[in-house]
Amino acid sequence: MNISPLLRWPLPKHDYWSTPFAESLLRHLALSPGIRILDIASGHGIPAFYLAEQIGPTGEVLAIDVSAGQVARARAIQGRQLPWLRFECMDMRSLPPALPAFDRITGNLSVMFFRPNRFEAVRGLVERLNPGGQLVLTFPSYGTFDSLWQRVDQAMIQQGLIKERERFQDYLKERPSVQDGRDWLEALGLERVEAMEYPLEVATGPGHEFLHHPLLRGGFLDDVYECFEDQRLAEEFMTDSAQDITQFTPLIAQRCVLSGWKQTSD
Repeated sequence: MNISPLLRWPLPKHDYWSTPFAESLLRHLALSPGIRILDIASGHGIPAFYLAEQIGPTGEVLAIDVSAGQVARARAIQGRQLPWLRFECMDMRSLPPALPAFDRITGNLSVMFFRPNRFEAVRGLVERLNPGGQLVLTFPSYGTFDSLWQRVDQAMIQQGLIKERERFQDYLKERPSVQDGRDWLEALGLERVEAMEYPLEVATGPGHEFLHHPLLRGGFLDDVYECFEDQRLAEEFMTDSAQDITQFTPLIAQRCVLSGWKQTSD
């Protein structure tokens, strides 16, 4: 991938989650001027702005997100710049039939939003690719924060939290692995399939800092809370776990990148 030396829309350095995943996506994405890109689960524009700048005004980027708030935020950032980039509120699992096909489909931190029917969601995206087009998706794969989940599991066993542990184990089993991703793309007949992982350490302090960490709360930690019917018990359990983070730090996320190319027409 050729990168412009004078970027006006670089990946934000202050974003410690979306940007590292986008960087891993860009390692595998083939870009060239004039191509048509669909960026799913686009959020507030990482990496949609970067992609638009790279392909230039002869290309097109359609960035979609199911959240109207995220779309509005991205549009506010964009203003009147990069007119070949559009942000629209759309569900990637039910795209309009009249939507044209794309040369590239990207999705940064997207696969977690495909559940419960992840394979069907990926198949729907492949159907929107032009022959010879490329699909590149990133997600935190199975193995992300395993040291924390092992600590949670041990604590549930020690405290006799049987029902909570059953729900927690169901959550762990549901997380997709890098091999799952490879299997999806190969089953869909994509070529030159790559499924790679890049580790990312997430720093945190104990107690309140851990429980309200912007990258953990509102996502990973909430999955533990949801295993409890009694939220007061959940708060006690998590507060106790947060006191000594040396039991599960460093926290390592696995940035998984899935890449594959649709076969060209005969």
